[in-house]
Amino acid sequence: MSTPDLPLSRYRPISQLRVPVTRVERAKVPVVDAHVHLGRWLSDDGDWMVGDVPALLDTMDALNVRGMVNLDGRWGRELAENLERYDAAHPGRFATFCHVDWSQAAEPGFGERLAAQLRASVAEGAAGLKVWKDLGLHVRDHRGELLMLDDVRLGPLWAAAGELGIPIALHTADPVAFFEPVDERNERLEQLTARPDWAFSGPEFPSFERLMEAMEAMVAAHPATTVIGVHAGCWPENLGWVGRMLDEHPNFHIDIAARVAELGRAPRAARALVTSHPDRVLFGTDELSPDPEVYRLHFRFMETADEAFAHSLEDPPPMGRWTISGLDLPDDVLTRVYAGNALRLVPRLDPRPEVVTVTRD
Repeated sequence: MSTPDLPLSRYRPISQLRVPVTRVERAKVPVVDAHVHLGRWLSDDGDWMVGDVPALLDTMDALNVRGMVNLDGRWGRELAENLERYDAAHPGRFATFCHVDWSQAAEPGFGERLAAQLRASVAEGAAGLKVWKDLGLHVRDHRGELLMLDDVRLGPLWAAAGELGIPIALHTADPVAFFEPVDERNERLEQLTARPDWAFSGPEFPSFERLMEAMEAMVAAHPATTVIGVHAGCWPENLGWVGRMLDEHPNFHIDIAARVAELGRAPRAARALVTSHPDRVLFGTDELSPDPEVYRLHFRFMETADEAFAHSLEDPPPMGRWTISGLDLPDDVLTRVYAGNALRLVPRLDPRPEVVTVTRD
């Protein structure tokens, strides 16, 4: 009998494992998605990620999603249009975070200017600050040197967030495998082959460990500033490290956005982390255009004890060819992780209507 001669990329094994399958149509308790992209910043065509906001609200209601944090606010007119389209038009359902303009780092004295920009954005209605991975990997100062999270010149910006009482949704680094050689031993080889721009193993980039050190130093230096380490604290492959961060830094929180694949392959460690810190973990998906089936997969992961199921709707899964198991979180933990923690950190999502200031030309 001959074996098929086909590349590994075409390998699609069918599991013969027989285990319970639970379909969760809607969340058991109300949900706030603390990490979504609804604006235009990441869209391919420059248009809104969501074309029909009322239809999105209907989908949210069907899934028991009471609110969303939109991380696409940017600044200036783009922020104003996000606030107008989401926060002001639908009070209590959306909260938009702003960004700061890192191009200002090209001139000395940028820390105070960025802090002033943040204050202006919050005055206009921004509910928080999103900091993306370009800080640490691409943003350079006037000397052409990479700007790191723990650079003292950024102190005024981080302090301003604390003074304003807004959280920072912080994404630094990326999966650890992105910082390793792209070879046959890399667990994200397929993903990096498709997206070579996501490989950061070259000498022009800092090490993964250096980026983590910078994040911890920044969190430690600003205890009055709330920091949400998105993507499971930015190091889901090392939940012991994430747990230590939560233990040692009361201002540090995490979300689970786009890291179900990592968390679900270590379900006992992930469950222990969440149940040990139920007030510090936020639900999130990192959806760019909310898909009901993606939410149902997340609800299955959070609410059931199902084993060995796919972590992605894509074939093959882009974030690894392994399966995951559910966390089966208790109801009191679910209530806090699904919505309670986000409502505490982002009061804009309180169901009571409120006035959102929007600047217009």
